[in-house]
Order: sequence, then C-alpha cells, then structure tokens
Amino acid sequence: MNPYSVLGVSQNATEEEIKTAYRNLVRKYHPDKYKDNPLSDLAAEKMKEINEAYHMLMKQKSSQNNTYQNQGTGGQQYAGTGSASAEFAEIERMIRSGQIDAAMARLRGCGNRNAQWYYLMGMASLEKGWYNEAYNSFAMAMRMEPGNPLYQQAMMRMQRQGGQFRDMGQGMTDASCCSCCGNLLCADCCCECMGGDLIPCC
Repeated sequence: MNPYSVLGVSQNATEEEIKTAYRNLVRKYHPDKYKDNPLSDLAAEKMKEINEAYHMLMKQKSSQNNTYQNQGTGGQQYAGTGSASAEFAEIERMIRSGQIDAAMARLRGCGNRNAQWYYLMGMASLEKGWYNEAYNSFAMAMRMEPGNPLYQQAMMRMQRQGGQFRDMGQGMTDASCCSCCGNLLCADCCCECMGGDLIPCC
C-alpha cells in the first residue's frame, strides 16, 4: 500500500496537507453514511485503508522531525516551538530538493534566528555559490552552539573542498586565492571556537 496514493497527496506533502486530505476522506467514507447500503462493506474497507495510511504517514513525519531536531542540535531538543521546528525541517527539505530561493525567502521571514537558522542559511548560501555568506552563517551557528558536531562537519567540508567554492557576489576569480582564503577562513572558525584569535584574510 502506498499511503500517499491512498490519501491522494504527493510525497512532498506537508503534515497539514496530509491531515486535510485525511479529514476529507473520512467525511466521504465514514460508515455512518453507508448504513443499510450495499456498499457499506466496501466503505468500511476503504475507511480502514485510509486510517492505516494516515497513521503510517503521521508516524513517518514524527520520526523525521525528531531525527532533524536531534541532528540539528547535537542530540538536544530544539528549544523553540514545535511549529518553528517543523518550519525548519520543511526549509531543509526545500534546500535539499533544490528550491534554494524559496528556502531563503522562508528563512528571512523567520523571527527566531537561532543556531539552526544560521546553519540552514549556510546550506542555502553554499548551494547558491556564496562562499563568504555560507562561511559567516556556519561560523555564527558554531558560535551559538560550539559543541554541535553537525555545524563542525559543515565547516570541515568547506575546508576540505575550499578550492571548489567561489564567492560569485564578490567577483573572486583567482582559484588559488579563493582556495587559500577558504582554508584560512575555515581554520579561523575552528580556532575561534576553541578560544583563539581571528585570522585575518587577504
């Protein structure tokens, strides 16, 4: 059974869209509507299928949200509201599916700019090729949560692949200079989180 097909929603459907589809189907196939009707058995079977699909998807959504919260905060629960956490999870999904501009617009509209916010902005900036913005966002996330391994890994990936990133907005075209600066910036972030001084860049 494909629960998405049963409820008539796409695989990218939000939790609210799933709930709305479920409520509409319940109204359509509720047993009370089929009393003394030759289709009552079919309606009951359909209702059972709808309930199973709904519970399957809601359990999946709950598991995804919990996984995201634990990864995004180094095993600690997100301190904001549940709706804000779901918003960040949705924004991350948008970034990973390539909807970068829409994700950044959603981020700019968020009022709670915590470490997760800066981490997601860093991810989006990196996808856009905005190296400096990505570095600054990841660095801020690490300052707010210095022990978070997810943010540390993001900076380490930038350091390992520094030569591949370019800050298009700053017009940086010299590969060797970009690579050198990238390595210095990433080293700066790691040093700063350990209490060291800033490393000046060229």
